[in-house]
Amino acid sequence: MTIDRAKPSTVDEYIAGQPEELQEILQQIRAAIHEAAPGIREKISYGMPGFELNGDLIWFAAHKAHIGVYPRASTLAPFEEDLSAYKRSKGTIQFPLDRPIPYDLIRRITEYRVAENSGQGSDKSTAVGR
Repeated sequence: MTIDRAKPSTVDEYIAGQPEELQEILQQIRAAIHEAAPGIREKISYGMPGFELNGDLIWFAAHKAHIGVYPRASTLAPFEEDLSAYKRSKGTIQFPLDRPIPYDLIRRITEYRVAENSGQGSDKSTAVGR
C-alpha cells in the first residue's frame, strides 16, 4: 500500500510537511538565504526548496540524519576549509542534524553564489570570513 502524499508546491508547504523538530532549522536556513540574497525568488525544484536570482542559486532539503544544501559544484572549492568537517560530493554539502547547523556559512555560500550569478566572478573575499 502506498500513501498518496501531495508534493509541495511552495517552500512553506515543504517546510510544513517536515517533522516538527526540523521545521525551525529549515526556516533558519531559509532566512539565512534570504538575508544573503535580497530579492531572491523561491520555488520548488527537484522536489525541494530552491532559490533563484539571476538564475538558479541554491537548494536545500531535509533528510533523516542531515540537511542537504546544494549550491552548485563551483562553490565547494572556495569554501574548502569551512567545509572540511562536512560530508560533500559534487555540489552537495551534508550538515548533520546531531551538530549545530552553520547558518552563517550557508549565508556566506549564498552570497558567493549571488556574486557568481551576477557575473562578478568567483571572488570569495566578499563572502568568506565575515
